[in-house]
Amino acid sequence: MNLIREELQKGIRARQKELLKQVEIDPWRLKYHQQAPTGWLNDPNGVHQKDGIYHLYYQYSPLEASGGLKYWGHKTSKDLVYFKEEEVFLFPDQKFDCHGVYSGSAFERNGLIHFFYTGNVKHIGKEHDYIVSGREQNTVHMTSKDGFAIDTREVVIDANEYPEGFTQHIRDPKIIEKDDLFYMVLGGRTSQDKGAILLYESENLNDWNYKGNLLDNQSGLGYMWECPDFFTLNGQDILLMSPQGVLREGYKFENVYQSGFLIGETDWSTLKFLPNTDFEELDRGFDFYAPQTFEDEKGRRILWGWMGLPDIEPEYSNPTIERGWQHAMTMPRELNIEKGKLKQRPLEEYRVLRKNEWSQRVDLIETNYTVSETSDAYEMIVDIEKPTESLKIFLSQDVKITFNGNLFTLELGESGYGRKTRSIELSTLTSIQLFVDSSSLEIFINDGEFVMTTRIYPNSNLREIKFEGSSRIQVKKWDLDATQ
Repeated sequence: MNLIREELQKGIRARQKELLKQVEIDPWRLKYHQQAPTGWLNDPNGVHQKDGIYHLYYQYSPLEASGGLKYWGHKTSKDLVYFKEEEVFLFPDQKFDCHGVYSGSAFERNGLIHFFYTGNVKHIGKEHDYIVSGREQNTVHMTSKDGFAIDTREVVIDANEYPEGFTQHIRDPKIIEKDDLFYMVLGGRTSQDKGAILLYESENLNDWNYKGNLLDNQSGLGYMWECPDFFTLNGQDILLMSPQGVLREGYKFENVYQSGFLIGETDWSTLKFLPNTDFEELDRGFDFYAPQTFEDEKGRRILWGWMGLPDIEPEYSNPTIERGWQHAMTMPRELNIEKGKLKQRPLEEYRVLRKNEWSQRVDLIETNYTVSETSDAYEMIVDIEKPTESLKIFLSQDVKITFNGNLFTLELGESGYGRKTRSIELSTLTSIQLFVDSSSLEIFINDGEFVMTTRIYPNSNLREIKFEGSSRIQVKKWDLDATQ
């Protein structure tokens, strides 16, 4: 262990014990979502499965709920439901990452795990704007035999080696393999303030050659593309990314930053991704960013997302900061392409948490209906018999979900802490699957065609569920056991 890591570790241990006492008594701590023990959590990193064990690493500032020096936290699981918090995996203890071990990914080859991440270095000086000067973002290659201990770590693309025409914002590497060659995608910002996906090629995972921009001719997608993820699903190529600077279009792109996808095919002779769809958001709620996917040993493409978003203030906020923690992960989602559409569904493994099943067929044409709810962690599925008729659902303290035949809307009151409304243009509504946790809500609409994720912070014990509208519905509800 080097001296820098030793000092960082001592600092965390000296202060975290008291912080844990404060965090653990907070009623807003989530029951079955993954969250950091204390402090700040953001992007999922290095997600993979090896020898039956799922590994979730995440951006982590253990002592600063508002964010600070970034580490990689680490959780493991055998089933993606119950997780064990492991020791901090990656420390900013090298000269090439001394101001933060930023986001990255994992790639397994012949039993060895190859991690690639961005090492951040910030130079102090009033002359720097940290866009074109004052910042180093080095691409680092790290190996591990088991996902717990780091065997090697070295810079493979120095910050000074990136091509001309880019700012110093180049980060978040992800690896794919094609025809015995390895390709790395990196998110970037050009000198003309346009987003870019830089593509590198390698024969050995150590020596990388720049091959150009993977994606061309995309107007209106902002000035910076973060967290690229590139993979094949059901015979189609998918590019995920999180662009910054996209302007709102009606009910689309309402958040400060976006996370979304393009479906298409790759011309491997020119090394260009050719989308056949427009850019679409992965989540239409308030709190979703920086997703990362992996293929598990069952062959499923699974997505983790950060249930949070940078730079949300002053529009909305998270009151848990003063309680010593902030943010969580979304539930993991399985991805599939069906009839040309990307579907996101909660993993079937989470059914193990169900208890106290309740079911009821409700005719809202005749009368409204109310369910007395006592749990703050539950799953509810609503199947709609009249998919074009109006429906209203009221839950928690002041959450309102409505469909009027043309628009699906999520509306929050005081518990949203500034979060107000998000809407989706929708002509038919066939099903809603909701996952309510102590301070979060995830809504899967029309069997995963759309998803809306938000944090909620209720300060009352009002937990009734009310239904109104002009439809007939079948409702199933389960309380969900805690995993924390």
